[in-house]
Amino acid sequence: MSEIANSEHLVLDGSHGEGGGQILRSTVTLAALLGQPIRIENIRAQRRNPGLQAQHLTSVQAAAEVCNAEVTGATLGSTVLSFQPTQPPTSGDYAHDVAQARKGGSAGSTSLVFQTAILPLTFTAGGSRIAIEGGTHVAWSPPYHYLADVFLPAVTRLGIEATINLERWGWYPHGGGLIWGEVRGLREGGWLAGIDLIERGALVQLTGFSAVSNLPDHILERQARRAESLLQREGFDPMIRQVKPEASGPGTAVYLRAEYEHASAAFTGYGRRGKRAEKVAEEAVEAFLAHHTTGAATDPHLADQFILPTAVAKSDSTFTTSEITNHLLTNIWVIEQFTSTHFDVEGDRGETGKVIVHV
Repeated sequence: MSEIANSEHLVLDGSHGEGGGQILRSTVTLAALLGQPIRIENIRAQRRNPGLQAQHLTSVQAAAEVCNAEVTGATLGSTVLSFQPTQPPTSGDYAHDVAQARKGGSAGSTSLVFQTAILPLTFTAGGSRIAIEGGTHVAWSPPYHYLADVFLPAVTRLGIEATINLERWGWYPHGGGLIWGEVRGLREGGWLAGIDLIERGALVQLTGFSAVSNLPDHILERQARRAESLLQREGFDPMIRQVKPEASGPGTAVYLRAEYEHASAAFTGYGRRGKRAEKVAEEAVEAFLAHHTTGAATDPHLADQFILPTAVAKSDSTFTTSEITNHLLTNIWVIEQFTSTHFDVEGDRGETGKVIVHV
């Protein structure tokens, strides 16, 4: 693992680059992992609802519990947070409910909370269990199925051992979903390995589902038909299931998983009131096609999520991505504030590119 860049209080500008919640999550993840006290200012300052929201507070709590951090500023709407770990990451049983962070509840993303905790829990001596209640399939975050199908298989190749299970679905705005995760800590002196993920190989299969809860069946069917027809028109033979999960509120989505010889990618379209079922399917298909035509190994979301574990591995990594996003570049900036890890990014923002991680 790279050395801590600064043993003193590290101050970060939360409005840098993409300026969203990813800066907060990556910062507290690295602070917990490296034992680095930090202060974040201007948290989500340019957002319509600036400052910490329920999901962000729960992510802070998840990281803080792992390292028994002393935290100030962890309140709804706060734009400044101080986080000071008092011990190395410790394995254990943890439980978090995003709804408890805000009066009236929340459908904040369970997936993002899980991703905040998984890396510190990996660098512990034992096994951990973590239960997270909230939104499992909500916009602007990876759904549960993305974690299970894409994220975890990718980080497993680095040496992270974790599993995740879905007990209840949770849609926006009601939430109420529940995921369970188990993370096996590295043995004492253990480390993560780098990876070369440049070629993804041929497409093995394209699968997915149309999902609807507490809404008419015709929405379920229209989403599935539209996704199938668009993909068939492009020469693919998709297998799209129709599922009706139980949930506390209404929700709808189309999810596509592309399995290649050496990598997987996934794409989701979400419904909302007034949005046509066909549009939900079109969004998922368009995202898949945009990725598939580039030939890159990782989709834009995985590239963003992959950068943290590769940055604390023992050896260098190289991977290609179908789009260099502002999220990716901002995450790189955060990591460089903490560590001596260096990144070479070949390509411009918004384009296909390659990332080389020098640890």
